[in-house]
Amino acid sequence: MTVAQSPDSAVAQAAFDYGPLEELLEKYQGMKGALIPLLQGVQAAYGYLPKEALIRLAEALGEPLSSVFGVATFYAQFRLIPRAKNVVRICHGTACHVSGSPLVSLEVEKHLGIQEGENTEDMVFTLEGVACLGACGMAPVMMINDHTYGKLSPDKAVSSLKEFRASQGNGGEVSEASAEAASAAPADAASDGEEA
Repeated sequence: MTVAQSPDSAVAQAAFDYGPLEELLEKYQGMKGALIPLLQGVQAAYGYLPKEALIRLAEALGEPLSSVFGVATFYAQFRLIPRAKNVVRICHGTACHVSGSPLVSLEVEKHLGIQEGENTEDMVFTLEGVACLGACGMAPVMMINDHTYGKLSPDKAVSSLKEFRASQGNGGEVSEASAEAASAAPADAASDGEEA
């Protein structure tokens, strides 16, 4: 059974908005070497590369789906799953690694209930490991969206996450249980970690 023949495929394709994809296909029609710009455009339009879009691209380009998927998975810029509302990046560069980022990662994964490359069920957080965040003097370092938290211990990283979650309120799609847990944390718990 291929991806296109999966049982839920008909339902997913019926709900999928092909409009932006068809506009991209029209823009690049007949152009050689257009796969990467098409994938970039699809990701810009949808926020990731939905399987329906990959199937349609393969059909339109006359390429095997495996070739399109191969390019999409080769380049780190492409995502096959949507990102959550907030992206948590933990640095694993040399300075951060020797300063304890592996322990920070483990504690953050435990707290969020996910591993790097995954989203929380409520789609509030995506967790990513990165090679460098360019803040080596603050190692180990974590970013939540565009906020940088440095000189972290595992506990300080979790406190920073709790503080961030609490600051988002219900508008941040935070469950009541999560908000209660965050408000139960000491108010100054995250102040030990430096925020840039």
